[in-house]
Amino acid sequence: MVRVSFTKNIQRHVVCPTETVDAKTVGEALERALTNNERARSYVLDDRGALRRHMVVFVNGEAIKDRNTLSDPLPVNAEVYVMQALSGG
Repeated sequence: MVRVSFTKNIQRHVVCPTETVDAKTVGEALERALTNNERARSYVLDDRGALRRHMVVFVNGEAIKDRNTLSDPLPVNAEVYVMQALSGG
């Protein structure tokens, strides 16, 4: 099982509680965690299922590499953290 958590700054905009799901890739984990939450899904993922530019996902503390198809594999008992990427100058 994989634990998918969303930071509090995302939860200020959309309700997205922590979910425990069975998944082998980041994409599967996000789809399952957001399957009944279309508002949060569209906030995190675009219409093709890719990660939106203002989002970043970490698996066990390391940033994922595949932002488009979310194919990064998940180890057993992985911790997936979804947060907003900050930018500016």
